[in-house]
Amino acid sequence: MQIVETTNEGLKRAYTVTIPASDIAARVEGEVKKIAPQVRMPGFRPGKVPANLVRKMHGPALHQEALQTSIREAMDKLVADNKLRPAMQPAVSLGEGYDEGKDAELTVELEVLPQIEAPSLEGLKLEKLTVPVTEEQVDEAVARIGAGQKSFSDAAEGAAAKDGDQIIIDFLGKVDGVAFEGGAAEDTPLELGAGRFIPGFEEQLVGVKAGDETVITVTFPEDYPAENLKGKEATFDIKVKAVKNPGEFEANDEFAKALGLESLDQLKTLLRGQLEQETAGLTRTQMKRALLDQLAAGHDFAVPPSMVDAEFEQIWAQLQQEAQNEENPEEALKEIEAEKDDYRKIAERRVRLGLLLSEIGQANGVTVSSQEMEMLIRQAAQQYREQDRQRFVDYVRSEPLAAAQLRAPLYEDKVVDFLFDKAEVTEREVTKDELQAAIEAEEGAAPADAKPAKKAPAKKKAAKEEAPAEETAAPAEADAPKKKAAPKKKAAEETPAAEAAADEAPAPKKKAPAKKKAEG
Repeated sequence: MQIVETTNEGLKRAYTVTIPASDIAARVEGEVKKIAPQVRMPGFRPGKVPANLVRKMHGPALHQEALQTSIREAMDKLVADNKLRPAMQPAVSLGEGYDEGKDAELTVELEVLPQIEAPSLEGLKLEKLTVPVTEEQVDEAVARIGAGQKSFSDAAEGAAAKDGDQIIIDFLGKVDGVAFEGGAAEDTPLELGAGRFIPGFEEQLVGVKAGDETVITVTFPEDYPAENLKGKEATFDIKVKAVKNPGEFEANDEFAKALGLESLDQLKTLLRGQLEQETAGLTRTQMKRALLDQLAAGHDFAVPPSMVDAEFEQIWAQLQQEAQNEENPEEALKEIEAEKDDYRKIAERRVRLGLLLSEIGQANGVTVSSQEMEMLIRQAAQQYREQDRQRFVDYVRSEPLAAAQLRAPLYEDKVVDFLFDKAEVTEREVTKDELQAAIEAEEGAAPADAKPAKKAPAKKKAAKEEAPAEETAAPAEADAPKKKAAPKKKAAEETPAAEAAADEAPAPKKKAPAKKKAEG
């Protein structure tokens, strides 16, 4: 086999690889001998079919398999002999006119990862902004739960309903005098002022009394889910069966026990823990962004264009998707289009940071254990239909690229935690608003070589400087199992390009169209 380098420019490499026809033929002959004893053919005893007949029956398939095996081995040799670290899957093409019996001429093009020296971690300083959880915040959290656990009792006889009261009604909806499907219900509880029914419905029932019968007129919103009701004027025959007043909320042990807990103190302890966890997440985001800013400021090296392109495409796809959810999608798309160059620079910075974190992790022995990897796979498999989960597990275990993609976010977080441990960290107490303001200020900070990005109507969570397009554990190949329908995931924590960091391996209970989210 002959390997000739044809391009060596920056991070780009190109080679021509010649696989002798004799090598491919020898591999075919080896396969013929291997399968001959297993071939069955009328007129011949088992295992006695002549090799030439075996070759005639299975030759094309054996040759194709031998060719593919030879190419894989040639690529392995090319990478090993030239000590290459491919950034992405190399592009391999077989020369035109190739046929059995000819040498296989391959053209190989690839980009390699840059040589990066792991930076010194001396002098790394970070400020940790912490938010103490106050008793007042815990009490507010208790009150919010209480607001969702309202109890109502019968109002005094003849009392008129007011905002905050609950009325029990039967209703029948009509359009042009004709009742429509899903427009009727009985014994429906309605809290006045809660805004759960379409605009104008609840307001017209303020002042009603138990036993009243009335007719109200409303207009369905233009964006109402039921096509046959959008923008239509409708009347509702209303029968008021009861008026109820809200009970006074009291935070006490009885309230906590109604929630399944032992005491109010236990409820407060749980809520305090939740609040502390929430603020700790914000603190970590702030520290991580500060860390990445320091790393970015001290390192500027060439990165593989193919990796930047891949990262940019993820950013761009998510931005376009989010733009479609804006009030004016066309305008949102125009605005992000005007900032396209800025987003490409952001993608470049993120790839650079990902490579840098990978180098730091490898130089300092940061790894993802087999137990951690197994837990990741099992967790990711839960996103799929039950019948597809094992197929997903098997797929990840057999595909290094899919495994690396799944491993990447955890690996990166472990490197970040390692750097937190190495840094000199000073703490400062701030309010939650101050912490959020600090995070938002860092979100708006531009890359070293990029202009500040303007605010567009489209949400930019996915394209903030250290935030990749949302990571997905689902492989792209067609044979990967399909995910079951699921709500959109929360935006991932802001991180550099995770692929680069994986360098270890190349609504109401009753139906009623009067309600905002009706099923009609």
